[in-house]
Amino acid sequence: MSEQTEPVPIELEDAAYVLGPKAISAILYAVDIEDQAKLTELMEPLHPADIADLLEQINAFDRSRLIRLYDREFDGEILSELDESIREEVIGVLTPQVLTQAVREMDSDDVVDLVEDLEDHQQETILDALEDVDRAAVQQALGYPEYSAGRLMQREVVMAPEHWSVGEAIDHLRATPEEELPDQFYHIVIVDPRLHPVGNVTLGKLMRSRRETKLMDLLEETFQIIPATQEESDVAYAFNQYHLISAPVVDEEGRLIGIITIDDAMAVLDEEHEEDILRLAGVGEGSLSDRVSETTKQRLPWLAVNLLTAIAASLVIAQFEAAIAQIVALAVLMPIVASMGGNAGTQSLTVAVRALATKDLTGANVWRVIRREVLVGAINGLIFAVVIGIVGVIWFGSPALGFVIAIAMVINMIVAGLAGTAIPVILDRIGIDPALASGAFVTTVTDVVGFFAFLGIAVMVLL
Repeated sequence: MSEQTEPVPIELEDAAYVLGPKAISAILYAVDIEDQAKLTELMEPLHPADIADLLEQINAFDRSRLIRLYDREFDGEILSELDESIREEVIGVLTPQVLTQAVREMDSDDVVDLVEDLEDHQQETILDALEDVDRAAVQQALGYPEYSAGRLMQREVVMAPEHWSVGEAIDHLRATPEEELPDQFYHIVIVDPRLHPVGNVTLGKLMRSRRETKLMDLLEETFQIIPATQEESDVAYAFNQYHLISAPVVDEEGRLIGIITIDDAMAVLDEEHEEDILRLAGVGEGSLSDRVSETTKQRLPWLAVNLLTAIAASLVIAQFEAAIAQIVALAVLMPIVASMGGNAGTQSLTVAVRALATKDLTGANVWRVIRREVLVGAINGLIFAVVIGIVGVIWFGSPALGFVIAIAMVINMIVAGLAGTAIPVILDRIGIDPALASGAFVTTVTDVVGFFAFLGIAVMVLL
């Protein structure tokens, strides 16, 4: 049956680096007919990241069947590319022999990333699959704090003493067994006799220099040393800020113990961006592969907070119940003021949270940024005040009502700019993640101020 099946080429859809539905269907069809040769043929051209995406997109039943059929071809890089939410599931499906081979192909930093979020029994399974030296290196890395450079680094480092020449370094690299070198590296780290890193030499400079040239004469101008206990978010910032390709990691005595490369640093930066987006929406760190119960638990707390803030805004409205009963137009127009303020506040909030994450918003410029956002809010408020004032006059035939909503609009837009910037800064100063908590506070402020300003001014002017 498999011999009659026409081969279907696996292509990335519209050059957008995603598998198209035809490609996924072809792979699942090979799984359905249990054609291992066909499945291997279809999967072989794919990058491990694309295979990981495929496993994340299909359901658990198909995922299990695909892994069992693919079996011996399973690459360790696929595990490192998988979303954390399904790693345990995939590891549970793999046979011990395949898992052992896959793990031994991975760099030490990828193994650490793999095991740190697993249950204890699965951690033991992974560690038992490693050689003694590799297992000791991974266990040592796990001894560093979570989300630190010590967890992020790889132990495989290419180093050379500071007195070596280019020729000696090249001869050393050629004589070193392949398995003792990293799969990819960009620098040779130059160290002193106490293993303190003193500089980097790029492979480009190494290869185009004469053999007798001293390595110390080829050092890169930009050189950053990363303490093993430094937070990985700060590491990612340093790579982005100083355009680093790799950086040595040192222990508390300044000795070289590992290296961090740009791919790992950028992965952290990407995770930071993703977390900020998810937290701004109050959905935690969930993924599309999470179960319904897990997703519900993640979203429930912040929906509860939003309920409390909505009640607070409703209490403000309740204070003006009599005025709303006399002038029904107030009930029609007051959501406009609150909604505009909420959107303006979210705009300022997003800018502020991102600036805090990238360290662009600091104590040196915070007041300038706040003044700018307040001024932007005031200008936008004046523009939309004119628009909504005219709408109020045309809609209800009341110039006074148009004046009321216009003034309330200006007030709330100014407050939105202030709250959207100041609240994230305050939360950051007191040690609370501004991406996680700012949204609820800013929305509450703009709702309460919007309703109070509109209804309060209406009572004074119209009644």
